[in-house]
Amino acid sequence: MPNQPQHRIKLFENYKVRTLWNEDEEDWYFSVVDIVAVLTESVNPTTYWRVLKTRLKKEGNETVTNCSGLKMLAPDGKMRVTDVLNTEGVLRLVQSIPSPKAEPFKLWLAKVGNERIEEIQDPEKAINRAMQYYLNKGYSPAWINQRLKSIEIRKELTDEWNRVGVKGSEYGVLTDILTKAWSGMNTKEYKKFKGLKKESLRDNMSNMELVLNMLAEASTTEISKQKDPKTLEENKKIAKEGGSIAGDARRQIEIKSGKKIVTSENHNTKQKKING
Repeated sequence: MPNQPQHRIKLFENYKVRTLWNEDEEDWYFSVVDIVAVLTESVNPTTYWRVLKTRLKKEGNETVTNCSGLKMLAPDGKMRVTDVLNTEGVLRLVQSIPSPKAEPFKLWLAKVGNERIEEIQDPEKAINRAMQYYLNKGYSPAWINQRLKSIEIRKELTDEWNRVGVKGSEYGVLTDILTKAWSGMNTKEYKKFKGLKKESLRDNMSNMELVLNMLAEASTTEISKQKDPKTLEENKKIAKEGGSIAGDARRQIEIKSGKKIVTSENHNTKQKKING
């Protein structure tokens, strides 16, 4: 797999499918459990896949043979190992699960592959697709611009963490420290405060929350580049320093404006207010 895999969430109807682009193979890897959820609509797709996997193993089915375990973002916000299949493997899996959604899912799979090829040839198309997705969800153009910028800032930070040897769950640990330093809450607490479960925290931040989060991440990146940390403890200290810069800015803004920056408002509650 590539050193810096490109994780994406793809939508099929109302289902989220976790994906990962393999630059070396130029192919997508898909979360098997997510695909099982789409095809079966099972209340427990993990159990369904475990039973099916056992049966396919006994049959010597190539689907299981080609199944790999890769870390993907779990519903709890942590990177956890999950079974994945490439495009060919997914097509084999679809044949093993009787489902009325099989044919539309195959068409969706082909579309996902084609979109990625287009994005490689013209990266601007990826940006346009992201903008259209958020516009369809009711976000303002100003917010969308901030959100896309926040993705760039986050990528710069994770690239820096990768450079200094941060691995696996350490990304989540450092993100929690950074987030708490500027907002007063770690990621889990922040999501709970906003009434979120599986939804993206950043997709439910206000413009100002996004700006402060970007300041925290950009500051952490710059400090890390200068100090070149060697251990997790050193990275923790830098994450706190970077987050604290944004935390100080937040408190100053709150004093001058007389209102809280971090609020329980999320995208859905904001839309309800707008729609009356």
